[in-house]
Amino acid sequence: MRYFILSLIVVLSSCGPREAASQGVEAGGRKADIVYREGSRSLVLGGGCFWCLEAAYEIVPGVLDVESGYAGGSRADPSYEQVSTGLTGHAEVVRVVYDPAVVSIRTLLELFFRIHDPTTEDRQGADVGTQYRSIVLYADEEQKAAAEAAIRDAQAGFRDPIVTDLAALDRFWPAEDYHQDFFRKNPAYGYCQVIVAPKVEKTKSFVDALP
Repeated sequence: MRYFILSLIVVLSSCGPREAASQGVEAGGRKADIVYREGSRSLVLGGGCFWCLEAAYEIVPGVLDVESGYAGGSRADPSYEQVSTGLTGHAEVVRVVYDPAVVSIRTLLELFFRIHDPTTEDRQGADVGTQYRSIVLYADEEQKAAAEAAIRDAQAGFRDPIVTDLAALDRFWPAEDYHQDFFRKNPAYGYCQVIVAPKVEKTKSFVDALP
């Protein structure tokens, strides 16, 4: 019985298409390109399963769009199955498009270090592999400096050292359509209830405390 319960917890707390498909989530396809307003900026972040970060950042005022995808590796146009092998070098990431007149990159990075554990290498909870590593992919030196400052500020809140990777963004590859807005479309899915929802609630508290 104990083994069954532990196995059930692992299944419910693991991010993956096999379990999603078993609950009626449609697979395949890619999100169409979106044209963003002039003056918007984007930030690419990875911190475990991209469903979590996507759902969290979608409720932040000033965020215009959040897209799940892959980055940080060498394979062109990778699929979820390929990234899941851990052999492509890619991480599951989100591209956060935001209005800097409404929300700062500093605020977005502060939230990032509050809603995932940046001290665990190549894993977040039951999600294990290089594709789940903590990573900030910067587009320019300004973003790199902001990320370095955010790491220094966040370190005070952790006993163990932060192991978040900093890397220059080469290219962002959008994930398949069924990954996009996953939490909003599938709130009853086990992983969403156990893992994603608490991060969304933490984000709501963070947003409420913003000046």
